[in-house]
Amino acid sequence: RLKPLHRLQVILQHLKMSNQTDSTAEVLLEKRGGAGIITLNRPKALNALNFSMVQKIYPQIKMWEQDPETFLIIIKGTGGKAFCAGGDIRAITEAGKTGDKLVQDFFREEYTLNNAIGTCKKPYVALIDGITMGGGVGVSVHGHFRVATEKTLFAMPETAIGFFPDVGGGYFLPRLPGKVGCFLGLTGFRLKGRDVLRAGIATHFVECAQLPALEKDLIALKSPSKENIADLLNSYHMKSTVDQEKKFVLDEHMEKINSIFSASSIEEIVQKLKQDGSPFAIKQLETINKMSPTSLKLTLRQLREGASMSLQEVLRMEYRLSQACMRGHDFYEGVRAVLIDKDQSPRWNPPALEEVSDEFVDNCFKPLGNDDLKL
Repeated sequence: RLKPLHRLQVILQHLKMSNQTDSTAEVLLEKRGGAGIITLNRPKALNALNFSMVQKIYPQIKMWEQDPETFLIIIKGTGGKAFCAGGDIRAITEAGKTGDKLVQDFFREEYTLNNAIGTCKKPYVALIDGITMGGGVGVSVHGHFRVATEKTLFAMPETAIGFFPDVGGGYFLPRLPGKVGCFLGLTGFRLKGRDVLRAGIATHFVECAQLPALEKDLIALKSPSKENIADLLNSYHMKSTVDQEKKFVLDEHMEKINSIFSASSIEEIVQKLKQDGSPFAIKQLETINKMSPTSLKLTLRQLREGASMSLQEVLRMEYRLSQACMRGHDFYEGVRAVLIDKDQSPRWNPPALEEVSDEFVDNCFKPLGNDDLKL
């Protein structure tokens, strides 16, 4: 038999261990005060979402939603560089190459999580400090409150890797002012700091040094309503003066963006950019010319159709598109060129817009029967 003191040491050692393994978990889920807190904890991978993280976050949100003692949900990232730089693209690429069913499961579970956030009955506060792209946008933008800081860097850069702005991009992008969403979705243009708020993606702007205090105050709220939470966020927002004087980065180009990106086809957008000929237009033209022609066509249609759909309908459509991309060529080639070999010279197939037929695009949007996303 273990001596009592020795037994105590064993137990303490065990507790210490379990605490350590906890803090090294890829996602930390904890309850503090009246708040459920989700911490994305893969700082080396810029908190990119992998399958097991998605599988842990979803049931926890559902539990907190039912719990009368949980009044709000906060999501944040560790490491100071990124909130969440996207989904675990490498794992999906490997799975796609070997015919692993992760290519169905990952997107199905991820979009189900995006929907849970979009329909969450408890106020959901995303602290989007640092890089927020792709999958990171999916776990923040559909919630009630999105708090940007001077370090926030937002982008939906999927057309550069032969994909499309998914995770509900077809829902939130067309609902941004004017044609900004279409512009962001096609070009992958990056917004920084206060501009993330000005574009309508964030709801509040708070200086990054103030986030710990804000979080503490959120946790300390006694059975708050959505209004109480909004008031608290507003008070921090009002005190944040960084870059207050700066104009919105797209301000002077808004008229151009609205007229050019309202065109009904990518070919027409390209034509209008050429005709415009301004330095801004030439720059966007250069960017678009680097993107996957297939992705550009899928994206424009996705954003067009998504404008009048519910979030659930959009996610169902995007699931169909995700599976079409997994069956195709450009996604694997884009990931190779941008993330693996990093030669930045993808060889798209087909290589030109006019070679991507309407019939091909139509096929990507077709229902998948029993394999369709069920929400």
